[in-house]
Amino acid sequence: MMTSLALVTLAALVLNLPFGYLRGKTKKFSLMWFLYIHVPIPAIIVLRKYAGLSFTFVPVIAMGAILGQLIGGRLYGRIKVS
Repeated sequence: MMTSLALVTLAALVLNLPFGYLRGKTKKFSLMWFLYIHVPIPAIIVLRKYAGLSFTFVPVIAMGAILGQLIGGRLYGRIKVS
């Protein structure tokens, strides 16, 4: 159970990295900004259900997804400056 949780959380983080990077390029609160945040969510839901994890693990998985968005956005900021 814990291995499944760790793998799904890691997958959520990795899946959100490119979306966080792309989100960094867009104007805040624009349609594309909103889409880059929400497009990965159905894939994460499918992964959670496929792994057999209940709804109680959603906060942990969501933290992985948020962290992926933040890291991706920071990568854009660092690459853009260089």
